[in-house]
Amino acid sequence: MSATLTNEIKDLLHKLNGLLVAHYYQKDEIVALADLCGDSLELSRKASASEKNLIVFCGVAFMGQSVKVLAPQKRVIMPRLACCSMARMIDSDYYDESIALLQSYGLSKDSIFPITYINSNADVKAKVAQMGGLVCTSANAHKIFNFAKEQGKKIFFLPDKCLGENLARLNSKKSAILGTDDKEKVLSADVICYDGFCSVHQLFTPQDITFYREKFADIKIVVHPECDPSVVELADFVGSTSQIIAYVQNLPLEQKVAVGTEFNLVNRLRPKYNGKQTTFVLSSSKPQCPTMNETTLEDVRDVLLAFEDNKPINEVFLDNEIQKWAKIALDRMLELS
Repeated sequence: MSATLTNEIKDLLHKLNGLLVAHYYQKDEIVALADLCGDSLELSRKASASEKNLIVFCGVAFMGQSVKVLAPQKRVIMPRLACCSMARMIDSDYYDESIALLQSYGLSKDSIFPITYINSNADVKAKVAQMGGLVCTSANAHKIFNFAKEQGKKIFFLPDKCLGENLARLNSKKSAILGTDDKEKVLSADVICYDGFCSVHQLFTPQDITFYREKFADIKIVVHPECDPSVVELADFVGSTSQIIAYVQNLPLEQKVAVGTEFNLVNRLRPKYNGKQTTFVLSSSKPQCPTMNETTLEDVRDVLLAFEDNKPINEVFLDNEIQKWAKIALDRMLELS
């Protein structure tokens, strides 16, 4: 059944001149079939630059939106309109409410420099751009943060509080979490973080690191910067998805490593060494992103069949004004990185 389904998808992609792209966190069978595999921005940039006008994006909604922002002339369809839980924690209304709360504390809009993580929907990116801000990814966050520091304003980092706190700590800046910390702490902070987070990366704890260090004296601990600061402080290496892949795959295969990020990615990182496992998931539970794992091969086939029948489903559309401003936010980031 799987081979037949895979061949059917390949035939449809060829017939429709479509490009199948998949995020690293997708299931193995999706990644194996994809024309391109990568992290969110990498995929969006490569897909938008492709000569093919039909993009089939296996990921979560904000990723498909990013392709549409960068290349509005392309048709973008998604086998599942899955939504990143972090991105769902903020929309344009919540953004406005956050700015209003900061204004009630005595801060003017002109004194705030917003940065939104790539894991946010286009309407939020647009609002950030309208205030002079921009987007960052986990890979370029340090470069974007350095630019933000030069603006001489309070940095409002959203929606991931952990990435914001980790950046502040690395730069010896004070941080506070809006809506959780009191007014005085927020006003004294250099970096004000929105209270959002990644449900997967919250699973990793300092106790997990202690467990592995006690079990294997020479083990390397590798984590994503969406992890809690208490975890990041104890790690040997901290990096984006692509950076984690490069770091781990460049280690000697006999070097034991525990990785704090999504299960599907970790499970594919390296083969066993002399029949023994040397790559471990930094968790006692399975850190699997539920929305990334919604997409199936059947979903890919069905979205292609609907498109072939001129009855497209799950196509990505954006309001022109949102598209314009979201692109400004992305372009500002791309110019810097």
